[in-house]
Amino acid sequence: MAAKTERKIKVVADNRKARFNYEIGEVFEAGIALTGTEVKSLRSGKATIAESYADSRGGELWLINSNIPEYLQASRFNHLPKRPRKLLLHKRQVNKLAGAVEREGMTLVPLKLYFNERGRAKIEIALGRGKKLHDKRETLKKRSWEREKGRLMREKG
Repeated sequence: MAAKTERKIKVVADNRKARFNYEIGEVFEAGIALTGTEVKSLRSGKATIAESYADSRGGELWLINSNIPEYLQASRFNHLPKRPRKLLLHKRQVNKLAGAVEREGMTLVPLKLYFNERGRAKIEIALGRGKKLHDKRETLKKRSWEREKGRLMREKG
């Protein structure tokens, strides 16, 4: 069996706070319906998805509150930086995600925005359940202990 080659993806935006604020469940890869100026702006590596989330409207999923800044070279044909963007998923996946959000009170959290090996803009979204304050404290304690343990092991050896 041939060894898998590493996929060539270019990460544009990463939501690092998501794993701290949410317990991440199942992860999905979705396409995004973008305009030309949005793609050009993304290729220059400027986008933020830290405060964004996905929402179900009319049987479709939409990425809300993601910021793709205007492309400076585009004149009057520019896009709105925080407009809702349609997520492209199979109907069965949309129904599954929308059902989990409505029934179980979960949130659709974007994890990272990237270009895949074919040059298509994709977003990784996950079903997440919000962490309570004590869970966040526990995560911080665990992280700081791991850091301290690594420091002590380096000094010893």
